Amino acid sequence: MDNIITKAEIFTTNLLNEKLDTAFLYHNLTHTQRVVEKVKELTEQCGLTDSEKTILTLTAWLHDTGFTKDAKNHEDESIVIAKEFLNSENYAEKDIDTVCHLILATKIGHKPKNKLEKIIRDADCSHIGSKNYFEVSELLRKEWELVCNQVFSESEWLDENINFLSTQHRFHTNEAALNWEKRKGKNLSELLKAKKKLDIESKKLKQKKEELNFKKNKVELPERGIETMFRVTLKNHITLSNIADTKANILLSVNAIIVSLVLANLIPKLDNPSNAYLIYPTVIFVTVTVASIILSVLATRPNVTSGKFTKEDVANKKVNLLFFGNFHKMELKDFEWAMGEMMQDREYLYSSMKKDLYFLGLVLDKKYKILRLTYSVFMAGIIVSVIAFAIAFQYSGANVL
Repeated sequence: MDNIITKAEIFTTNLLNEKLDTAFLYHNLTHTQRVVEKVKELTEQCGLTDSEKTILTLTAWLHDTGFTKDAKNHEDESIVIAKEFLNSENYAEKDIDTVCHLILATKIGHKPKNKLEKIIRDADCSHIGSKNYFEVSELLRKEWELVCNQVFSESEWLDENINFLSTQHRFHTNEAALNWEKRKGKNLSELLKAKKKLDIESKKLKQKKEELNFKKNKVELPERGIETMFRVTLKNHITLSNIADTKANILLSVNAIIVSLVLANLIPKLDNPSNAYLIYPTVIFVTVTVASIILSVLATRPNVTSGKFTKEDVANKKVNLLFFGNFHKMELKDFEWAMGEMMQDREYLYSSMKKDLYFLGLVLDKKYKILRLTYSVFMAGIIVSVIAFAIAFQYSGANVL
């Protein structure tokens, strides 16, 4: 027994040292030696026969030799190498088949069917229950990066290990569980602590980046002079608008009273043929009054807007969110989103404020133009009406004489 094991040790050591790629930082001679050591430990505790111990030890030495040929199908390659070696040593054919089956049992996801398969699987993953688990794990991580081109972040690697230890791996023999389960639990606990700490640090880093980005991209408050300018100008615009509305309302009220008096006093007298001279002055007076009323209404009549905008409008900076007429039909969530977008864009914010001033100015210009026209019509109409009444009275007097 010792002779074949010694030859297997020499064969495997030479093979891995000479032909194994240096990128295999985990699946190398050190790993093989560790599996052999753990197999011996478990076989002593399980009370196996000498033949079973020999088979398991040979399996431990030969199970990863296939990495010298093909990493992806290394179990199959290991079987080929193991058969060649054991046949050359005239090892029993039945025992060779057993070794080959045990090598296949080390495949990930394989469910062991007997005691020997359980032992070799437990020995192959024994580092999970060791104190140097984290060092070995880092070697495997680097190997996957070099050989398989699988790059893991710190968080991803912790998740991978936590998932493997908590859901995928279990020790199949009672002896392995007694020897290594406690340490496995500690290793899992350390992984969870490291993950929690990393999540906290990642969260803090994310918050810090967000704060830096916010400081970098946030809308800086305008200088006091600019702020005062906008505030005073908007206040002046609103005051002027109120003055215009007040003046229009005064004219509207005055002309409404005049029309009421005319309708109550002059119109009934026009039925009398002797008052026919009053028809033209009255028509002129009423026409001017009605025109003044219409112009007063036009000066104060608000414009109706759609009250809606789209996300494309916000993205293209086409909508002025500072004017209620552009958003009064929108949902609150859409309006809040749009305002948030505007507040994060200094150019958009100042553009909206400037547009607000500009369009308020246009409204005031329209109001004051109509109001000026109203006053002119009213003033000219009163004068013309008075002159017309004067002429009418003079004409009626001449006719009487």
